[in-house]
Amino acid sequence: MTGCCQVTTTLDSEAAAATMAAAVVSARLAACAQVLGPVASTYWWKGAVERGAEWLCVMKTADARLPALMKQIRSLHPYDQPEIVATPIVAGDPGYLDWILTESEPSP
Repeated sequence: MTGCCQVTTTLDSEAAAATMAAAVVSARLAACAQVLGPVASTYWWKGAVERGAEWLCVMKTADARLPALMKQIRSLHPYDQPEIVATPIVAGDPGYLDWILTESEPSP
């Protein structure tokens, strides 16, 4: 394993996703974050199928920073139950993986 993971969440607007990306990178909870969208989402919510446009925020971080990143996402997220999915990065360019580890370390 690399000690790194990729974390995704979806938000209801491009502005909310950009705010999330800026907040987690500024706090060094993620080395980087990309915002993609809009994406067409279809999902179950409170017993009914819902559809809507969402923006995907993709963040890369060190495994050790994951709990703090998840806490920050929850605190900023407008949804009652946000999507927060962490996927291990099992391999990658060594230099890029080192960069993720370095840039997601807490500031001194």
